[in-house]
Amino acid sequence: MEKQVWIVGHKNPDTDSICAAIAYADYKNQLQKRQEASEEETTLFVPKRAGELNAETTYVLNTFGVTPPDLIKDVGTQIKDIAIRRTEGVSGHISMKKAWEMMQTHKVVTLPVVNAMNKLEGLIVTGDIAKSYMDVYDTCILSTARTQYKSIAQTLDGTVVSGNGHGYFVRGKVVIAVGSRELMAESVEHDDMVIMGDLEESQILSIAEGCSCMIVTNGYKVSQKVLEAASQQDVVIISTPYDTFTTARLINQSMPIKHFMTQKNIIHFHMDDYVDEVRDSVSKIRHRDFPVLDENQNYVGMISRRNLMSTQKKKLILVDHNEKSQAVANVEEAEILEIIDHHRIGSLETMAPVYFRNQPLGCTATIIFQMYQEKQLTMSKQIAGLLCSAILSDTLMFRSPTCTPMDKEAAMQLAQIAGIRVEQHAQCMFEAGSNFSNKTEEEILNQDFKIFYFGDISFGVSQISAMSRGELDKVQHRVEPKLPAMLVEKKVDMFFVMLTDIFTETTRLVCCGESAYELAREAYGEKEEENPNSEDSVEREDGIVLKGVVSRKKQLIPALMNALNERNM
Repeated sequence: MEKQVWIVGHKNPDTDSICAAIAYADYKNQLQKRQEASEEETTLFVPKRAGELNAETTYVLNTFGVTPPDLIKDVGTQIKDIAIRRTEGVSGHISMKKAWEMMQTHKVVTLPVVNAMNKLEGLIVTGDIAKSYMDVYDTCILSTARTQYKSIAQTLDGTVVSGNGHGYFVRGKVVIAVGSRELMAESVEHDDMVIMGDLEESQILSIAEGCSCMIVTNGYKVSQKVLEAASQQDVVIISTPYDTFTTARLINQSMPIKHFMTQKNIIHFHMDDYVDEVRDSVSKIRHRDFPVLDENQNYVGMISRRNLMSTQKKKLILVDHNEKSQAVANVEEAEILEIIDHHRIGSLETMAPVYFRNQPLGCTATIIFQMYQEKQLTMSKQIAGLLCSAILSDTLMFRSPTCTPMDKEAAMQLAQIAGIRVEQHAQCMFEAGSNFSNKTEEEILNQDFKIFYFGDISFGVSQISAMSRGELDKVQHRVEPKLPAMLVEKKVDMFFVMLTDIFTETTRLVCCGESAYELAREAYGEKEEENPNSEDSVEREDGIVLKGVVSRKKQLIPALMNALNERNM
């Protein structure tokens, strides 16, 4: 057996978030191979992403020939995470008796009915079978249900001794042959099914009257004369060891379940349905068992109310974040095993102790590089290229104040392993990330967006980096009109956009929301009545220019948090 652990970065992922997930999955899989793993169960560590790739990250993955991780938008527990009962689907042609026997054998109260293509056709429950026994049916019910002769023989523990057992009883009624010759002639009609004993004369008479099937009770042997007459008229003869009373009592159990099964408005679920939503639906329904279908509408198995109580949470390792607001949806429903990060400690809570490695470095990739070295693991050129790219991205090629000597040293070593030139590669990355022509305004604002909280106050920060101020001016002209709508969509009080010129190391801060500009001025020591032409901060009609400010994590967020804190003092 193999279980999976997903390694995932934050929503609106940047290059560090994606590359860290891919590299850490490689690291964990290598570690497991080194350890003595159980033969019965192994763990596969799989990188995932919680949002769409930006242009810079796409360029990096393409450069090193790496397939992007699959997208996950929600890690809530799904039907596929619980113990699905693999009750085999049955044909609608099996008899009621056969269905009952299967229910007893498998200790279930519901059988799914499927066709030859494994598509769900209906459900048969014990209540349906009980109802079929208790209800009073007319003598034509077997033909109305199109009962197969083979099923009748099996139900009566009998044998088809003449005729086509694979045929169906489709017309006529069921008659018990008793009384005189005249009485029989009146009661037996064309296409009827006749239950009788060993009287050869009555058997010949029934065939002469045009019966379609004759059931001989008590195991009596059928004479050659009768067999020949039946063969000439295509009459099916079934021999049963039961007496006439027992035969008449059991024969209705031979009817196919499709005649009694539920076919319309079947409540079913899919493998990707979330358990919380399923519980809400199930609580309003009296049924005990529910079929599960896959994405192609094929039958998979059954779940019960009890199954919904024993769920297996998804197992996650988080990289490059530890804030609930930045994590994939329903992260609180998952089991978090590890967190590898370089940001401030945030609001995320875990149910049990976890491995948490948080270092004040410029990039998560630097931490993962250290871990490779600590365990003396082999690093491929691909992984080295990804980690180097992540460091260059997060540190703006060592220009960011978050960059440490460890980050720079790690990047240079990784570049050597990957066989790349740092400056040339970084410039290509940043140029790819600066191409906004094929993106909508919403995509631009979301590509590197995070939400932060201070008490009851929430604010979002989107950082847009480019190689030139001219490119940033074009982007600002496009995105600024969208900011009021983004306030509503993101449900935040304030919205800040960092338009960062990588090479001049300058950010123009565009603000939206009540008191957003005032907060920014307070954060950077600028009062409305003071000199707007300060060396470090210049307020303009279209934003506040912050010289030397390029890091959201180290230069913007702490300043805004301090300003909010001073307001509350």
